[in-house]
Amino acid sequence: MSSIPMERADLVISSTRVVTPQGVVPAAVAITGGVITSVRAHGDAPDAARYLDVGTLAVLPGVVDTHVHVNEPGRTEWEGFETATRAAAAGGVTTIVDMPLNSIPVTTTVAALELKARAAAGRATVDYGFWGGVVPGNRDQLAPLARAGALGFKCFLVPSGIDEFQPVAELHLRPAMTKLAELDLPLLVHAELPTPIARATPPSTGDPRRYATHLSSRPPAAELEAVDLMIALCRETACRVHIVHVSAAATLDRLREARSAGLHITAETCPHYLTFAAEEIADRATAWKCAPPIRERQVREALWGGLADGVLDLVASDHSPAPAKLKCLETGDFVRAWGGVASLELSLAATWTGARARGHGLPDVARWLAEAPARLAGLARKGRIAIGYDADLAVFDPDAPFTVEPARLRQRHPITPYAGMTLWGVVQQTFVRGVCVYDDGEFPVQGIGRWVR
Repeated sequence: MSSIPMERADLVISSTRVVTPQGVVPAAVAITGGVITSVRAHGDAPDAARYLDVGTLAVLPGVVDTHVHVNEPGRTEWEGFETATRAAAAGGVTTIVDMPLNSIPVTTTVAALELKARAAAGRATVDYGFWGGVVPGNRDQLAPLARAGALGFKCFLVPSGIDEFQPVAELHLRPAMTKLAELDLPLLVHAELPTPIARATPPSTGDPRRYATHLSSRPPAAELEAVDLMIALCRETACRVHIVHVSAAATLDRLREARSAGLHITAETCPHYLTFAAEEIADRATAWKCAPPIRERQVREALWGGLADGVLDLVASDHSPAPAKLKCLETGDFVRAWGGVASLELSLAATWTGARARGHGLPDVARWLAEAPARLAGLARKGRIAIGYDADLAVFDPDAPFTVEPARLRQRHPITPYAGMTLWGVVQQTFVRGVCVYDDGEFPVQGIGRWVR
């Protein structure tokens, strides 16, 4: 236990279960000016203006979700900064990093980034950052976007679902990755290649209401061949590569080999790949549609193994909401439905539910959901309960179950594949830089979120 010399803290939060980088310990966390100034033994709290003793509830570092589609401006009817960040706060998420697509304009120029920042200012309940986009022809925008505050960049190797954000091929990737290596910023990659998808059984030949039709249309080979390409380009350009939403078990072997060769490649998976299995998804259940698709039960367990041994670095939600009409809930048409799972508010609970069932502990969840995502985004003051870090905290009851009721979720549209599920872990309070933004169903303050860059 240690501290920064100080006169009086603004707030001290005490618990018998504080999740620090050293493990779960009884501690008193002192906060001054929005920053953690000491982590002392429980019962040895410094002088403070306010004290909050949460008893045996766990105090976690706030979740840093680096894969969120907010969609504002331009498609705010899908989701917006106000609704997305309220959902985040209710789920123990204290920082989101917004993806560069689904908004209009997409974040591929400085002007677009500035528009997005103005849309978020004063509306966000939690802190937020932005990824820039790599699309054909915008290599000259990468350095200006980085200077303007983009934390890194995202690209698609297959059509993204919207015309405004075009996929890139190898001829675009090589010069872009060379520039990003100079900037020392990561390239986040939607790793599916179009050729294996074209070789797969076309959706038009199957019943569009069957989940098997969607699953067979996006084979694991699309992910594997894309990862092979990114490994080769990482080796050639020395660009940092991050593979988003890993869905295929065989990808893990590729990642292990790349790491053993010294390549700077990281990877994530998502709560829905860790929770659901293809065998359990009913026909017409388009709330489960995403790309890559949710695969078989054995793949789910392999992904948990990848997290356990460190081949997968982190878990991010890939919160990708859409209105009910676009999800084709009435027709159950997997071919026409928008692909995306909205789970920002449930990410912590869903991951913890699977983790506790497999013998993992709160420090594992804190590493996967807070520390590693903050490292990916270069957020040096986020993701840990330690001196000098922002006082972003979630007061969490890991032993409490709850049933997911879609109508109670704070996201814009109450559509979720978790509907009716029992999950473990209830967020009681969320603090952003020492300010309580969520308190047992209430939002004491709003609009305090800051742009982190």
